[in-house]
Amino acid sequence: MTDMNDSTPKTLPTTTSRRALLVGGAASVAAFALAPSASAATSSRKSAYAVRTLDRATVHTWAADTWRSLVAMTDSKTGLPADNIPESLAAGDRSGYTSPTNIGGYLWSTIAARELGIITRGEATARLIRTLKTVERMEHHTPSGMYYNWYDEATAKALHSWPGSGDKVVPFCSSVDNGWLGAALLVVQSSDAAAAPWARRIFDRMRWDAFYNDNSDPAHQVRTGGLIHGGFYPYEDGRPGGTYQGTHIGGDPVWLTTHHYDTTVSETRITSYLGIITGQIPAKQYFAMWRTFPATCDWSWHEMQPVGENRTYYGIDVYEGAYTYRGTRIVPGWGGSMFEELMPDVFVDEAAWAPKSWGRNHPNHVRAQREHGLIEAGYGYWGFSPSSDPFAGYREYGVDALGLNPDGYFSDKERTNYDPGFGDCRAATNPSPTYGDGVVTPHASFLAMMHEPDEAFTNLARLQADFDSYGRGGFFDAIAVGSGTVARRYLSLDQAMIMGAVGNVLGHDVIRRGFSTPAVERALRPVIGIEEFGASPVA
Repeated sequence: MTDMNDSTPKTLPTTTSRRALLVGGAASVAAFALAPSASAATSSRKSAYAVRTLDRATVHTWAADTWRSLVAMTDSKTGLPADNIPESLAAGDRSGYTSPTNIGGYLWSTIAARELGIITRGEATARLIRTLKTVERMEHHTPSGMYYNWYDEATAKALHSWPGSGDKVVPFCSSVDNGWLGAALLVVQSSDAAAAPWARRIFDRMRWDAFYNDNSDPAHQVRTGGLIHGGFYPYEDGRPGGTYQGTHIGGDPVWLTTHHYDTTVSETRITSYLGIITGQIPAKQYFAMWRTFPATCDWSWHEMQPVGENRTYYGIDVYEGAYTYRGTRIVPGWGGSMFEELMPDVFVDEAAWAPKSWGRNHPNHVRAQREHGLIEAGYGYWGFSPSSDPFAGYREYGVDALGLNPDGYFSDKERTNYDPGFGDCRAATNPSPTYGDGVVTPHASFLAMMHEPDEAFTNLARLQADFDSYGRGGFFDAIAVGSGTVARRYLSLDQAMIMGAVGNVLGHDVIRRGFSTPAVERALRPVIGIEEFGASPVA
């Protein structure tokens, strides 16, 4: 994520990141442990192994156990899921806070659990209505219909102080957090007739254009076509120096962030999709985002020099740049994580709707993650994405070479930095690194299962067999495969990504079908379908 008021990468403050650092204290101590099978795993990962055919019964069991963790996180009165819970799955160990993303994840997971036969249709409807009734009455920014970042899952009240520390929380409306809630509401509308009226009322009052900077304010210009703000503070400036007062929908001004989401390989494209679907944001905004930053020497700070050509869509000039990784051209994300690449793909069959862009990039990215783990880094396992940190609280993991960020989302504990240089503009400092203790997260492989089902299944089966990585709530959130250190915690969003992906793989694209109705397809497919990325065609 970068602030397009300058060319320097920016990091969002805690209040605006998609998840906060996990709460410390006793829960953190309980979350991590050394797997007793670490030495056996070290030996196992060095040997070759055969790819196994996906076993539907095993994947169904994994989904059922994953659903158990989501039920354990969810308050029985409000229907709101906590952000995370340790392996105990005890109600008293819930995190004490939730977000619009977590709530959305629970909603689409309920649809997936129903489709997979884990719960009955009646139970699914009851759960959906309970949650939606709570969401409808929750405090939010009324003019935009947008929700704040943090709520108490037990009371449904907006947080104004952080659980445990008591630190002040300034209510913030995040464009991407609300995007995942909005996506879930569309899935519910199409998938459960009894719950649909509640979902529709909530969705219909959401104004996606509240986040859209269309360049109408000369003092706050962005890229041609306009960009989406990280969000806004409705009532009090929570980020002095990183905001300005204004409004895109009239009424009282809010504190809009000066940073905007400006890369297309990002989870934030779901908000662009919702704006385009509703007609509140023009299609040209999709093409205002970078595929890569330019290849010129004055942009030589990003990871590597891209290759590509310029094309024009909706009157917007687009540099269709790509990075080269192991002989394959791939459009990178900001950090090179599976989450950035594939989470929107849970809702839109992007590869089918956009065969020359996402139809190339998704398979190439999954292959690159797999080859990084198995070949380049030699971890023996793969799947890198933001997750619990087996050694601390939470960390953004990824494949450094697949990210624009020069400081990387690294794939190992040691933060090994791949630096191939930038052509003639910047010399390479570490083009062939030696990697350390790689950290993989199971949700990354479940997302990859939508593109490489057998390879992803094999990876997950080996993670379960080789490490103490599985509990009553399914796979723990992350495993450091060199030392065998396991983050023994479940994160609501990561579990929901698992449920969504399995719902698509085993449940005939149930989440995609719920989101991508004929009306959505008519509005969105012609937009994303015309583009040709600089990514290599899939062999």
